[in-house]
Amino acid sequence: MTPAGPGAPVDPRSDAELLAAHVAGDPEAFGEVVRRHRDRLWAVALRTTGDREEAADALQDALVSALRAAGRFRGESAVTTWLHRIVVNACLDRARRRAVRPTRPLEEEVGPGGEESARTGAALAVAEDATPHVETALDVTSALARLPEAQRAALVLVDMYDVPVAEAAAILDVAVGTVKSRCSRGRAALAELLGGPGNR
Repeated sequence: MTPAGPGAPVDPRSDAELLAAHVAGDPEAFGEVVRRHRDRLWAVALRTTGDREEAADALQDALVSALRAAGRFRGESAVTTWLHRIVVNACLDRARRRAVRPTRPLEEEVGPGGEESARTGAALAVAEDATPHVETALDVTSALARLPEAQRAALVLVDMYDVPVAEAAAILDVAVGTVKSRCSRGRAALAELLGGPGNR
């Protein structure tokens, strides 16, 4: 099939069909899956790690893992759920391997896909040139970086990217109740770190 590119027709195959085609030897299929979802995966990696370099490394690790593991995809979940799981796991693995270090504020939300990824910034993106909004975004980003990785990952998916709890549970490979519990504890911790409702 003709590779996707500027002016090229959109590949009509579903994500699952593309993944199967990749396993069968189609050299363009996996690249099309990545093109479709890379901006969102980048945004999730960036929020989960809290660091642009770590996010880029984690995303690269995840895509290499997905490329190699595609033959084991059984279709029990959506391809996007499977990809998000690999990305989040790559982020958490890197966080566990590295010593804790100061986190830089996330002032940009443009990912490898360029301006298209601006819409993936979700709730915490520094959008307008208004100082109170900027300060709030940086405060929340800093507080988020202080949460345990498991709570941070749950909050990133559920609260920032509106992933349904059941899908977040599939991505994180935990029970639905565990996701709810992590979100609840994470929200409480964020509220405390931000000084409570009166500080908002």
